[in-house]
Amino acid sequence: MPPTIETRPEQPYVSIRTQATLAEWGRVNALIGPVYGWLTERDITPAGPLFYRYHSVAGDVIDVEVGVPVPAPVAGDDTVAAGSKPPGQYAVLLHKGHPDRIRETFAALDEWSATSGVEFDVTDGVWAGRFESYLSDPAEVPDFADWETEVAYRVRH
Repeated sequence: MPPTIETRPEQPYVSIRTQATLAEWGRVNALIGPVYGWLTERDITPAGPLFYRYHSVAGDVIDVEVGVPVPAPVAGDDTVAAGSKPPGQYAVLLHKGHPDRIRETFAALDEWSATSGVEFDVTDGVWAGRFESYLSDPAEVPDFADWETEVAYRVRH
């Protein structure tokens, strides 16, 4: 299926940003607990699913944020930063299955962009909005094969 184009509002979030290679991805996944712990300590209820925001890839190093949407803007600190998903139109495609296969969905979006002429909002290798949101709760869906992950790329206007 082709992606859908959705207009999305700005969405505040909190995150921890890092850089890692795929071989070091365990370090990225390890940031999930600290982000949720930070929210719990402040009694802030998430306003959406966990996401990874990809900023850029230089060589094999990925600049990524591990984040969680929040209902309203909050102040960050030395550990967790406050940010927001930029408003605009996004090409959205649902990935079904193990997260290790998500590159198949990235490739499908790239192919769709090439054939449709819709350009993603990328300037000098930096994405204005590239998000991977985990819709499945591992406590409720323990089998990775049944997971659903939303991939959303902001499109250029």
